[in-house]
Amino acid sequence: MEVKTRALVLHALKFGDSQMIVDLLTREQGRVSFICYIPKTGRGKVKKQFFQPLTLLNLVYTYKPNHSLQRFSEISISQPYGSLPFDAYKLSITLFISEFLTYATRGEQENTHLYDYIESSMMWLDNVSRSFANFHLVFMMHLSRFIGFFPNLSDNVRGAWFDLRDGSFSLVCPSHGDYLSPKEASVIGLLMRMNYDNMHLFRMSQAERNRCVEIILYYYRLHVPNFPELKSFEVLRTLF
Repeated sequence: MEVKTRALVLHALKFGDSQMIVDLLTREQGRVSFICYIPKTGRGKVKKQFFQPLTLLNLVYTYKPNHSLQRFSEISISQPYGSLPFDAYKLSITLFISEFLTYATRGEQENTHLYDYIESSMMWLDNVSRSFANFHLVFMMHLSRFIGFFPNLSDNVRGAWFDLRDGSFSLVCPSHGDYLSPKEASVIGLLMRMNYDNMHLFRMSQAERNRCVEIILYYYRLHVPNFPELKSFEVLRTLF
């Protein structure tokens, strides 16, 4: 079956002297892994720079369901970024989001709404010039809507706990240990009011922002099997 699709690069790994294994999130088929030959001369159709984190690609490939690694028939950059690879702050966010998505979307099947959300978010970040320090918070919280555990805000009242396992607020303290106290639970409501257009209005210190990231990542670890600690977070926490 021939597939024509847009795709986002999540992870690329050198394989041998001249091949790469590349994990992509495609619009038409969700997560798909590819193996490809990279000419040493740089004159071939497939170039190493195509596989930088979250690069937007156009692909054509013949999908073989019995193969764990597919092969490209055609590949090109869909829309080159103007600032993400060249701005140190945006690049750190891009690397973090790429690692985050590698695990958050593992096993994801066709989900065009998820793909479109990620692509439009990265284009927004590429085009914005300032006030994007809260981008990764908004991105991660709203991504949960597309993969099945968006927080239920119906019982979000003053003094409520937030049950991280159920993704909901409670007027009584949960019997297990995976919850936020009323003081920290209020952060969930705050995060859900944020979007890319208004997030610059929400002032946070570096410590507050990093605590929000820790809470969100813990929430994902509870809901996504084998979601690990992210190595790229250590760099991000020093910048934002």
